[in-house]
Amino acid sequence: MTIIGRAGSLRVRLLLATMLALVVALTLAGIFLAGQFREHVERQFSSSLVIQLDQITARLEFDAQGEPQIDTATLSDPRWARPYSGLYWQIDAAGPLKTQQTDAQAASSPRPGVLRSRSLWDTLLRVPADTRIDGSVHRHRLSGPDQASLLLVSRTIHTNGDATKATAWRVMVAADQRESDAAIASFTSMLAVALMVLMLLLAAAALAQVAVGLKPLQALHQGLANVQSGSAQRLEGRFPSEVQPLVDSFNSVLTRNAEIVSRARTQAGNLAHAIKTPLAAMAQAAATARQHPGTAGELALLVDEQVGLARRHVDWHLARSRAAAAQGLPGARVELSPVVDGLIRVMHRVHAERGLVIEQQSDDPGLAFAGEAQDLQEMLGNLLDNACQWATRQVQVHSARVPGAAPDRLSITIDDDGPGIEPAQRDAALRRGTRLDETTPGSGLGLAIVQELGELYGGSLDLQAGPLGGLRVVVVLPATITRSCAPPPARSCG
Repeated sequence: MTIIGRAGSLRVRLLLATMLALVVALTLAGIFLAGQFREHVERQFSSSLVIQLDQITARLEFDAQGEPQIDTATLSDPRWARPYSGLYWQIDAAGPLKTQQTDAQAASSPRPGVLRSRSLWDTLLRVPADTRIDGSVHRHRLSGPDQASLLLVSRTIHTNGDATKATAWRVMVAADQRESDAAIASFTSMLAVALMVLMLLLAAAALAQVAVGLKPLQALHQGLANVQSGSAQRLEGRFPSEVQPLVDSFNSVLTRNAEIVSRARTQAGNLAHAIKTPLAAMAQAAATARQHPGTAGELALLVDEQVGLARRHVDWHLARSRAAAAQGLPGARVELSPVVDGLIRVMHRVHAERGLVIEQQSDDPGLAFAGEAQDLQEMLGNLLDNACQWATRQVQVHSARVPGAAPDRLSITIDDDGPGIEPAQRDAALRRGTRLDETTPGSGLGLAIVQELGELYGGSLDLQAGPLGGLRVVVVLPATITRSCAPPPARSCG
């Protein structure tokens, strides 16, 4: 598996983020652990020196002249007697504890190295001056024999209970820090190696985790390749819960595309079949006209009729194709009232000689059709034209929201005062190409177009007996509704 990829690769992003987090976390952990170990070693080292200081202080005695004495034979550590062994003690005369001194006291202070261990040989411990607090332990870092780094602890004592007259003595113990520094350096090196090994192991675990986590995407990629190559119709297999919604949505898109292609093929076949008959009729008429030149006028009428029929079939199939493509299209919205107003004006001009009264009323001025404007005009235009053809005097259009419908639906009701349609003939009137009255012009496609377009949008068409004595047509369509305070008044044309 290739780790290095494009800058936008999920694998690279995850690995880089993980490695950065590991480096930061392990670096901070290393600094903390190394600091804790150093502090522990120095604390233990200092504690051991304080124990040695207590031992020297306990062995310290003073003669009749007040000079300090230590029996070195009673000291337990053999390093005191070995020159430059790394462990040293020294006693300095620090002078009186009070700033006002007598002559005898001034003569006796200060005197460094009054007593010292054999391990110091011919050197002295030079301790910087500091505030003397009786009995307290002071710590200093200084250079000792061979320029070695020493940690020194000291305590100031005096010769009798009267601190105002007593001479102060500084008892000191020092030890070479090289061994403890070496131990700290060794631990730090081992810690760095251990953390590096841990980082490599965690990086390998992160790589494995990323590989396992992104493996479903490889299966998804392979599934998409199979769909693209035509070896599969949809994404198959089991995917994690985080990926499954994407797979389901993609399969839904594939299903919808397959339905659209199927509809397109069916409509293309229907259109070819529909225009075959007019073309055959025109071809036959043309052959007859060639044989009988006097029939040219009849040929022109026949051609005009068949071309009109073919055009209506083409328009119908184009409307079906447009509706199928627009079905469920997000953001599609057409205000209903302006479309109805425009169609009423057209119907009023077309049927002006009949003096029809066409009224429109809406319960909600915010009603809008969730689809294409051409499809809405196609459906309402057919319904209004059909109503105006059969109406005696009056046509009414009423639009409202369908209560309780989810998703939102709107209903458009068109009533006329014509003869209506008998209940037994209503189903036949919705069949494509059926004409209940052969004496009236038309192709029998109007109601069929409305019904099929409405069904493509998930709507419906219903024929009923109207309150005006004629036919009532109710079409239900998907809607996008804007709430309004009050319905507008009824409008009429006529």
